[in-house]
Amino acid sequence: MIIDFHTHTFPEAIAEKAVSKLAATANIKNNTNGTVAELKAAADSAGIDYSVLLPVATSPKQHSTINRVAIEINEKFRETGILSFGGIHPDNAEYKEIIKNLAEHGIKGIKIHPVYQDTYIDDIRYLNIIDTACEYGLITVVHAGYDIGFPGNDKATVPHIKNVIDTLHPQKFVLAHMGGWDNWDEVEEIIAGSDVWLDTSFALLPNIALSGEIRNKPGELQLSNEQFLRIVRKHGANRILFGTDSPWGRQAEDIKSIKESGLSSEEQTAVLGENAAMLLGI
Repeated sequence: MIIDFHTHTFPEAIAEKAVSKLAATANIKNNTNGTVAELKAAADSAGIDYSVLLPVATSPKQHSTINRVAIEINEKFRETGILSFGGIHPDNAEYKEIIKNLAEHGIKGIKIHPVYQDTYIDDIRYLNIIDTACEYGLITVVHAGYDIGFPGNDKATVPHIKNVIDTLHPQKFVLAHMGGWDNWDEVEEIIAGSDVWLDTSFALLPNIALSGEIRNKPGELQLSNEQFLRIVRKHGANRILFGTDSPWGRQAEDIKSIKESGLSSEEQTAVLGENAAMLLGI
């Protein structure tokens, strides 16, 4: 079984415009047009059994539509292989009601994005949301590290993530982009081995050549295979989740990068699907 734990889509009417804008901002190319139909086609072509959608609410008023659509998508999950998480914004004062409603409708988790939502991950508003998600047994996926489209923005970097871990000791807490995009030295030193999950999305980047300046200093914006293996071995392969960050990743190439990384066959099986299936309960 292969599960892509980190994907994004947009409503069909705005998908092309939204993806084009994001691609231009980050100076990268997209692999799909950002629609559910193209995600499913790409996943099927790569042999992926299930894809997890991670919607991001960029304003407090968006949660209602995002979560209604997530519930509708999940009603066809067994047919389509696509499972959606819910969305929530740190300025949603009614966060407890939102999370309770998601849990009652069988939503498996929520996605938060400190950079897009312009809030530090260790802000009390996020702490309250994460703590409530834990109370209801929901997974929380957080964008971790820098963001290629927002150079220098440190709202989700390792020191702030470490504060969350030390304060809440959250269960089912997933740090995207191998624990912190372009923050991997700190991840290896500080985060690896913690009681959290890491996803591989937009980390190994087998199809994207990146170099530049994200944290106000020049560097190679890519996790090396050697460091990837060190982080996995220190953290434990049973806590690593495969993700492509579609529409940016190429599913087949991302799977190949895991298979050629040097992980054992047992570790590959765990990373590519077994871990996610256990966490999602599917």
